[in-house]
Amino acid sequence: MNKPLLATDLQPDDDGPLYVAQKRIYPQSVSGTFRRIKWYLMAFCLGVYYLLPFVRWNRGLGAPDQAVLIDLPNSRFYFFFIELWPQEVYYFTGLLILAAITLFLMNALGGRVWCGYLCPQTVWTDLFYAVERMIEGDRRERMKKAAEGLSMQRGAELVLKHSIWLLIAWWTGGAWVLYFSDAPTLIKDLVTFQAPMIAYIWIGILTATTYLLAGFMREQVCVYMCPWPRIQAALTDEWALNVTYKYDRGETRTSLKKAAQARALGETVGDCVDCNQCVAVCPTGIDIRDGSQLDCIQCGLCIDACDAVMKKVGRETRLIGYDNDINIHRRMEGKPEIFKPVRSRTLVYGALIACVGGIMLYAMLTRSLLDVNVLHDRNPLAVRLSDGSIRNGYTLRFLNKRGFDRVVAVDVDGPPNAIIHVIGTDSITQDRPMIILGRDASTELRVLVTSTTDAELPKSMPITFRVTDIGLGEVAANKDVFVTP
Repeated sequence: MNKPLLATDLQPDDDGPLYVAQKRIYPQSVSGTFRRIKWYLMAFCLGVYYLLPFVRWNRGLGAPDQAVLIDLPNSRFYFFFIELWPQEVYYFTGLLILAAITLFLMNALGGRVWCGYLCPQTVWTDLFYAVERMIEGDRRERMKKAAEGLSMQRGAELVLKHSIWLLIAWWTGGAWVLYFSDAPTLIKDLVTFQAPMIAYIWIGILTATTYLLAGFMREQVCVYMCPWPRIQAALTDEWALNVTYKYDRGETRTSLKKAAQARALGETVGDCVDCNQCVAVCPTGIDIRDGSQLDCIQCGLCIDACDAVMKKVGRETRLIGYDNDINIHRRMEGKPEIFKPVRSRTLVYGALIACVGGIMLYAMLTRSLLDVNVLHDRNPLAVRLSDGSIRNGYTLRFLNKRGFDRVVAVDVDGPPNAIIHVIGTDSITQDRPMIILGRDASTELRVLVTSTTDAELPKSMPITFRVTDIGLGEVAANKDVFVTP
């Protein structure tokens, strides 16, 4: 008879902890193809982030000349020649959809390419690591200094390192707020302490978060805080290329000396010399030879480290490389490798990107820079005048999205013998009211529509307000209803 399982049987052994203690990671510097790619992308990303607020773009007299600007007081978003209004928030929705699908496509092709090369956490952590190595030395020096404890020289190095870290973090926070106001003006106001308090608050928040996340938490952000590793694991398939240890070549591992002895005896050994260089350079401290892991951001640094060792020992490079288990098993069976970047998954992602991008591009190219919104009066809905005519009141909001004033004519279709009367404006004529709209602004006017027909009107009938730019011929229209009392 089987012994029943007791709760005490599920308790951990007394001779070991339930959780492994977090150890500080000291990544070693490495050079190679993927490290150079990361340097280039880091320089590009940081250059765009820090310098873009200072790029100018001429939009005409009176308009902001900052190329990229989120103008919250005036409810505008400027991106070079594009100007978006709050009513066009669907463009931002489209951009978010495009970003998500592009991330899915990147994962289907090359695994966590975003995490390893383009993620802000990776970029700033790499920058902080570069500062740390410049001041404290490489892996062995940093480990030795950490074990020796604090000294005058060590204290000076720490002060210098953290000062540079804080300077980078401060400029990161400062660059972010420059996207919300004219950059040169805001810098002058910040220096003279005349900037809004909200600017100082956000600079402080972003300085603190950058300093903590890139300087201290580092790989823990990727492992514990970021949801993408869990999501991408559910989205990947067997054909996706990931940073992979090719165990068909590498096993059985042994040192260079023992490998030579084994080969002399006719035994088969792998190319891996068990040097642990792939572990030493990993920013998350994992061993890629243990297989695919949640902690791996697939930055490719282990590929560079392994290639350097393989070149020194005279063996073929790319023992670690972008590969998948399918090709490993095919090589073990003596079959050629197969790569499928074009497959149903990537085709669907590509089609979605093209579809969403095409819709957004079409909407952008065909969008009207003149618009009108109509709101019918609620009380009273309609008024019968002494001469028997019927009057309805409306509130019209005109949107002129161009950078200059323009004259528009207001027409109405629907009620027979309709007369338009615009209240509170010096319209040029009342037969066909013409209104001057200010540049890049909205204008709200009250409009009365009177039907002078003798015929009996229905309880409700459609009415269309049509606004025509006299100079450009641009037309905007909106519909509502004309009500009979």
